[in-house]
Amino acid sequence: MLKWLRSLKPIMIENSKVPVILSYVAPIEIWAIAFGPFVWCRGIMSDVTRRHERIHFAQQIECLFVFQWILYVGFWLRGLVSKTGRDAYYANAFEVEAYTHEMDENYLENRPFYNWRNYL
Repeated sequence: MLKWLRSLKPIMIENSKVPVILSYVAPIEIWAIAFGPFVWCRGIMSDVTRRHERIHFAQQIECLFVFQWILYVGFWLRGLVSKTGRDAYYANAFEVEAYTHEMDENYLENRPFYNWRNYL
């Protein structure tokens, strides 16, 4: 079962307007975003961007999608207590894990399940 979960990959959509539109309400300019089974990118995705968004996809699977979204917003709101919107985004445990490991080509194959918890 766990091997099957690791083999899942999101549907990558490049040259999308979705990140452009979401950037109007986000605290950062969004280049790519993973949501559900999709990853939308406003341009062509680099390998680093693909890995970063696939880490988010793995986080979403672990949390049955909806709970990751709820936690993500909760972590961001908690960060807003003492940080700017941009800084709260970068301090989010889900983002810290993704940014920390986006350069590691083998991370997704070796990633412990629920590893984002180590960044709380």
